[in-house]
Amino acid sequence: MPNRRPQLKMVVSSAATEAEAAAVIAAVEQFLRDTAPPLVAEAPRQDPWLRAALLEQTGREPDGPTEWGDAHPW
Repeated sequence: MPNRRPQLKMVVSSAATEAEAAAVIAAVEQFLRDTAPPLVAEAPRQDPWLRAALLEQTGREPDGPTEWGDAHPW
């Protein structure tokens, strides 16, 4: 999984000290961690051998329509 976390760079102006800028960066990083979306696990994949056996047992072709006639086989 690629790292999509933004790289924050500290640029200190004459109005702020390095400690103040570091505190702002730390606060922004904490905010990004707190509000990051949760990781979503991948859906479990069906075993291709099990799928082939189920299709064979029901007498269906792998690319044929389902019992309801829809064009998208499961």
